[in-house]
Amino acid sequence: MREVVHARGHEHVSAAHTSTFEVTSDDWLTPAGDCILAVDADRVPADFDDAFVDACRDPAAAIRATFTATTDDGTTVTDTVTGRGHPELSFDNERSHVGRTSEYVDDRTVLVGADAAAADLDGALVDALAAGADLRFELTVETADAVP
Repeated sequence: MREVVHARGHEHVSAAHTSTFEVTSDDWLTPAGDCILAVDADRVPADFDDAFVDACRDPAAAIRATFTATTDDGTTVTDTVTGRGHPELSFDNERSHVGRTSEYVDDRTVLVGADAAAADLDGALVDALAAGADLRFELTVETADAVP
């Protein structure tokens, strides 16, 4: 199962945070937002399908976040972060998607135990987002019972 969000980069994208990444529906970003990769997201966690949310609540679920930035000249850069589900994921937030390397969960959390944070992402992806590239943020969940 998958959910897709479209957003855009911003001049203040620095991707310096070492334990989280974030995509927000806010249309602004200050330099302090060092985990934020993109703004103006067209969907928020509260918009996601109930079946997707239920699948993400399985602690054995593998959740993959794929970031694909497309620049004005059509160049694309992609990077992927893999984490897992958690029984307390609510997907109730109406503002931001946050992936975490830790086990911390709040209403913004879309995956825990991530193998990377904003600071670990491909530099070319970060540069493209800092230049205002469009972002396709795709979350894919696979549960153990989905494997034949």
